[in-house]
Amino acid sequence: MRTGESTRIAGRYPPDLAPLAGELNQLIDANREILERARTQVGNLAHALKTPLSVMQNEAEAGQGALSQTIRHQTAIMRDQVQYYLDRARAAALSGALGGVSEIAPSLDALIRTFEKIAQGRAIEGSHTVPVGVRFRGEKQDFEEMLGNLLDNAFKWARTDVQVSLAPEAQAPEGRLVLLIDDDGPGLPDEAMAEVLKRGRRLDETTPGSGLGLSIVVDLAKLYGGGLSLERSPLGGLRARLVLPAV
Repeated sequence: MRTGESTRIAGRYPPDLAPLAGELNQLIDANREILERARTQVGNLAHALKTPLSVMQNEAEAGQGALSQTIRHQTAIMRDQVQYYLDRARAAALSGALGGVSEIAPSLDALIRTFEKIAQGRAIEGSHTVPVGVRFRGEKQDFEEMLGNLLDNAFKWARTDVQVSLAPEAQAPEGRLVLLIDDDGPGLPDEAMAEVLKRGRRLDETTPGSGLGLSIVVDLAKLYGGGLSLERSPLGGLRARLVLPAV
């Protein structure tokens, strides 16, 4: 169950253990139902809030003057904040689920291809050296949310190169894996690295985005008992060090 190999307790047991196995399966089913209900409610809330916000933003786009500009700005902030807290709520509900296991390499392949296409014209090459079979103990959607935000940041600032690798086991805490996301961009001063991990903090207002990407990664990683830190990359830019539970 904990390694994701099975979703239920199966097999034949002696009469004194069979009732216990049955009760555990009922508990697992109830837990899964609660998590699915939470996922549905979060999705419904997202839809209920985003639709009126979109209407407000469209109306503001059609108008002119200071009022329309203020409404556009504030509704954009509201959309970002709604998505941020909905993502947190969904991840909090799912992070305790048993049996959630995700292969890392296939997700990285797909994400890197996507960001290379987005960065067409800038000649940025992305690559990874994560072996097949390395698995994250958690939901695939959460893993791709974290890696997507980190790769988005890396591709945004890289000059030519983005690399993802797995730190040696000796550098990983027990039961954890450490992913390193490196770029060859301008990097950040040491004093600014902790600052950008704060919620919504941006050091460059000229680039698009809400500034919530890295803080979303921090929150998701913490929910899984991991963490995110920033340091100087051997490529010359920024290195994101993401610690996650491993199988």
